[in-house]
Amino acid sequence: MFWKNKTLKQLTPEEWESLCDGCAKCCLVRLEDPETKEVACTSLCCDLLDTNSCRCQDYKNRFQLVPGCVQLSADNIEEFKWLPKTCSYRLIHEGKDLPSWHPLVTGQHDSTHTYQMSVKDKVKNHSEVPEEEWPNYIIQDYPDLN
Repeated sequence: MFWKNKTLKQLTPEEWESLCDGCAKCCLVRLEDPETKEVACTSLCCDLLDTNSCRCQDYKNRFQLVPGCVQLSADNIEEFKWLPKTCSYRLIHEGKDLPSWHPLVTGQHDSTHTYQMSVKDKVKNHSEVPEEEWPNYIIQDYPDLN
């Protein structure tokens, strides 16, 4: 239960990676209204996301392959207020505990999917949809998104 005794900055790289619950909500395409600057989430995701496993198909090279992919770190977490309320990094940063369905709590790698807290089989890769149709995919289905 290292996450209860350490800050995000104190985590080892292995501990940092293990905090990710695999929900893949951070991989969803977000659209910003140019006038209001309001951000809306869609049911479209990065093309590197395997929509069944909710894992990046090229995690090691994702920043080179996807220019918009953001690298979350303990130093820049303040910039990512759009992370879901259930995001482990956000929770630990806010001094909260991990949810009961988190793999580190349950000891089961796929508990995020079992508890239906991931986007597994609920999204499609953005390249499957013409960009002008993306607004049609704005969702309200994930109340924890903000």
